[in-house]
Amino acid sequence: MLTYTNHLKRLILPEYGRNIQNMVDHCVTIEDRDERNRCAASIVAAMLTLFPASGDPVEYRRKLWDHLYIMSDFKLDVDSPFEHIDPREFNPVPDPVPCERPGSMPYRHYGQYIPALIETAAAMEEGEERDALVMMLACQMKKAMLASVCDNVEDARIFSDLRHMSHGRISLDPANVQLPDYKQAPTPSGKKKKKK
Repeated sequence: MLTYTNHLKRLILPEYGRNIQNMVDHCVTIEDRDERNRCAASIVAAMLTLFPASGDPVEYRRKLWDHLYIMSDFKLDVDSPFEHIDPREFNPVPDPVPCERPGSMPYRHYGQYIPALIETAAAMEEGEERDALVMMLACQMKKAMLASVCDNVEDARIFSDLRHMSHGRISLDPANVQLPDYKQAPTPSGKKKKKK
């Protein structure tokens, strides 16, 4: 029966492959210290064969010994020609990335800039400039809605979202205002046209 790699133990340094990882795992289990030292040296020699040295050979061998310790999960106890790497230098968990939670942006399909522009338009004084900005916002909202829904989007829905997002400060009447109709652009078929 086949054993799939996704059922096997995760490789710590995948660039060396599963065979080197298996050798390292075996080396950790060897009880005799002299034999374990010989095994570790032969693993480093195999790593050196797979990836020949480039640059300073002494530093490269130090790097290979460090990788050997990392692959053994710092459990390998051998006499190394170099000082052991400190496991505390490796922080396995990165600092969390601050991001908004899904519930904090109820109108995700409009993007993150539309709410800020709505606030700007709502704070403006009544006039032609504000009306022009509100119409541009409504048109952009309709385009964004069509891109995410891909169905016929009614103006009343856009006006309702605009009113809700502006906390009632911007109100458009579907009987008096009509937004242009936009059509979804056809997706390319991927077939090339034949030359005549």
